Amino acid sequence: MPVKPSEQEEEEYFARLECERRQQALAERQPPAGAQADQQQVAVIQLHCPKCGASLVEMHYKAIEMDTCSRCQGLWLDCGELERVLAEEHGFLSALKRIFT
Repeated sequence: MPVKPSEQEEEEYFARLECERRQQALAERQPPAGAQADQQQVAVIQLHCPKCGASLVEMHYKAIEMDTCSRCQGLWLDCGELERVLAEEHGFLSALKRIFT
């Protein structure tokens, strides 16, 4: 003879199903964790600001090409460019470099 579940067990079962359904729906709406980082890298490659998406403008400073955002005025450096700027700087920035290295 089959055992009929109690009303409380039945409510818990359906609540658990509803919770799982909502979690799945939320996971489908959100991009994967690495997708945002990938989008930022693609934006930089396409010369768009990773912060606000506006166009980047190349700016020259002491033989270094830096990218400046046309909207938020963010400054973006490629790998190794900050070290090159700090190597030539003899003021406040070089003092900071000595502190953190």
